[in-house]
Amino acid sequence: MRMERRSIGLPTSVPKLMSGKKNRASVKSQLELVLPATSANLGPAFDAAALAFGLFLRVRARIADDFSITASGRDAEICGRIKGCGSSAAARLAGIALAVHFGKLRWTDSRIIGEASRREHHPDNAAACWMGGLAVARMSGDGEAQVACVTPKGKWPLLLAVPDDALPTEEARRVLPSEYSRADAVTNVQNSMLLLAAFVQGRRDLLASALEDRMHQPYRAALCPLLPALQNLAGSGSGLLGAVLSGAGPSVLIFLNGKVGADRASAQVSAHLRAHGLKAELISTAITRQGAGQNRAWIKRRS
Repeated sequence: MRMERRSIGLPTSVPKLMSGKKNRASVKSQLELVLPATSANLGPAFDAAALAFGLFLRVRARIADDFSITASGRDAEICGRIKGCGSSAAARLAGIALAVHFGKLRWTDSRIIGEASRREHHPDNAAACWMGGLAVARMSGDGEAQVACVTPKGKWPLLLAVPDDALPTEEARRVLPSEYSRADAVTNVQNSMLLLAAFVQGRRDLLASALEDRMHQPYRAALCPLLPALQNLAGSGSGLLGAVLSGAGPSVLIFLNGKVGADRASAQVSAHLRAHGLKAELISTAITRQGAGQNRAWIKRRS
């Protein structure tokens, strides 16, 4: 998910819509959603692509006489006050999916993703969260999203570096230029195509060059000190294949060499950050194929 306002912006708690009269809710009036965290931009694929990874927001809802939320897990207090669930894209998708289910709407995946994207303003996060894997998305003129989903070949272990300080979205957008040179635009198009090929073919050797970006990361690096530090570490025999901002930052998504264990990579990253006077929470995860629209509970409700 776009990791902008609260360090990573990833889904981190378990909200439930509850009713004091449990015996009044039938099986058909309940719904469970499992929404994965997503990371957008991926370097050169600026505002066009995102991937889903294995951290999940689980929402269990049923019809009740009165509206209420109970939350458990990470950031439970924030979720309990209805101030988001760690990811704006996942939260919007969850709300839309509940409306579709309880309102008995016969919406397609494209309509659901499009509705979330109109509110999120970025279809890439919504598409990856709903479909899983790697999603390339754009909005069409009729309000629906055009989405192409790719299941990356092989396993793609990841390490998410999350700093203590948040970066407001508005601040991250303010530093971007209004115009780009043709050379920078062409380089990003080339690299984004190379990045797509790397995922489709399982070509991890392409990542070092494919992740190069000229559209947003050079301008946001001053606001996201983890990025240059981890980019310098990547490819130096550390087991890191590449590092990119997760969304607009300040968190950084690190692609790992599968031959190097997550514990070893985490230790190397921690030591490197300490040497540069930086620190971050490190979360081991991986690209997941499981999107919210593909989980068993959602598919079953359509039958």
